[in-house]
Amino acid sequence: MVHSRRNSKESEVIDENLKRVYQDMLEEQVPDRFLDLIAQLRAQDETGGTGGDDTGEASA
Repeated sequence: MVHSRRNSKESEVIDENLKRVYQDMLEEQVPDRFLDLIAQLRAQDETGGTGGDDTGEASA
């Protein structure tokens, strides 16, 4: 019986820590470089461009 109470308490502590870490991740800001990339991709999508020219690869 003592063993199951200890496991229950350990599980509760683990659950609380995981919830706290997950909540912290949800509150993090998106890095500027990702926002810039998203803006570039949206601009390409609106203009119908492929964006292949910027990578140095030959276009088909």
